[in-house]
Amino acid sequence: MKFVSWNVNGIRACVQKGFLDFFTEADADIFCIQESKMQEGQLELDLPGYHQYWNYAVKKGYSGTAVFTKKEPLSVTYGIGIEEHDQEGRVITCEFEDFYFVTVYTPNSQNELARLDYRMRWEDDFRMYLKKLEEKKPVIVTGDMNVAHKEIDLKNPKTNRKNAGFTDEERGKFTELLDAGFIDTFRYFYPDREGIYSWWSYRFSARAKNAGWRIDYFCVSESLKERLKDAKILTDVMGSDHCPIELDMD
Repeated sequence: MKFVSWNVNGIRACVQKGFLDFFTEADADIFCIQESKMQEGQLELDLPGYHQYWNYAVKKGYSGTAVFTKKEPLSVTYGIGIEEHDQEGRVITCEFEDFYFVTVYTPNSQNELARLDYRMRWEDDFRMYLKKLEEKKPVIVTGDMNVAHKEIDLKNPKTNRKNAGFTDEERGKFTELLDAGFIDTFRYFYPDREGIYSWWSYRFSARAKNAGWRIDYFCVSESLKERLKDAKILTDVMGSDHCPIELDMD
């Protein structure tokens, strides 16, 4: 099975930059996006052979997620069942016969860490949500998790130490997720690979200089380890300030 996840930073803009070409070429079993930045009715995506599921933020032009899947899920839920967290369209869960597929757009802690306290509550609640799902069947969770876990995961760790996405607090929560029984699939296959990132600022020619961050992940329940085949970061795909990521499984 092939899974693809991409923070498109506005799906309407991304469609103008080749999204559909990449989508067709990828031919994923499940393809999900984050940061769709749209409301219902603002875009009709024609994706033959795929079922579409969208979760929109209450606030216009903000956040939002979608899942496109060839196989119809047994069930689909939106959000994590906590009102404080479910206003921004950040989570979609699709249940299949032998796993749950969850796409997430983790809240950014923002400038001067204005939202860090909220982020910490989100992290704990989201992790508990995933563990609850896991009581029934294994979980594949993917998306923009807005954290570079280790120094190897961003170009300039020293100067970003206390910035959103690389605080000790955020990194610690990602460690807690892994300690709770999830595998960071890219590091599972490539524990020491440097210079591979999934997001680059639009400023300072960051992408041209490869001054990036790895903040997009596929994480899976430990019980799926034997089915993992490869994890990829598709750095040559343009159209957003993020690039797509891929997981291949038996």
